[in-house]
Amino acid sequence: MTTARRAGAAAVGAAITAGLYWVFLSPYSQFFGRYPWRGRDGERVVALTFDDGPNEPYTSQIAEVLKDRGVRATFFQVGCCVQRSPTTTAMLAAAGHVIGNHSLSHRFRTYLRWGAFAGEIERTQEILGQVLGQEPRLVRMPWLWRQPATLSMLARSGLTPVSGLFCHALEVFQIDAARIAPRAMAKAKPGTIIIFHDGYNARGSVRAETVEAVRLTVDGLLDRGYRFVTVDQLLGVPAYRPRIIRPKA
Repeated sequence: MTTARRAGAAAVGAAITAGLYWVFLSPYSQFFGRYPWRGRDGERVVALTFDDGPNEPYTSQIAEVLKDRGVRATFFQVGCCVQRSPTTTAMLAAAGHVIGNHSLSHRFRTYLRWGAFAGEIERTQEILGQVLGQEPRLVRMPWLWRQPATLSMLARSGLTPVSGLFCHALEVFQIDAARIAPRAMAKAKPGTIIIFHDGYNARGSVRAETVEAVRLTVDGLLDRGYRFVTVDQLLGVPAYRPRIIRPKA
């Protein structure tokens, strides 16, 4: 193959990869149906969200930062992590934060087996229902994945999928807070949903840079006249539904 042909093939491959990313993983993609990443334009409000927890002591440290500033946020939690730290989940809810469903195991392979992801969502609903006395209506798929079957399953279950903008592409890997916060503030436009990580997948990890980045971001946005709301408030949807008592298998 000539150099020109190799370059052409590489360009085509890159375009296909970018297209697939946009359809299945982009925060903005609505290709398969509604998957909101922001609310209405207008008021200077943003919704802070946190994925992959609870993960102590960092989830509680973030909650303390938010409490000191009168901010409420939305925490999309992994079922197996909730089982490890149920008191943290209960503490967040008691403080006025909203809890959402972020799957049971945070494993990509559950998307590849028919019904597996639905089972993870249902099991996490059970776990959170036991802790909270009610079940979330808000769901965020790990890695913001979306496909027709997944969105249809959520719709049938009366659940609302929630996307958002990552505060920084490398925040999950714990780069310096001084790099994360400016990017997060730059992405904060009226109605934006911003994603931080208080955990990492379903495993505990050090999130000290995220804690500091949250402090810097909240202080910076407050100085710019922003208010903070929870996702249900931003989108005008219910946060919870009554707990469903499921028969034991």
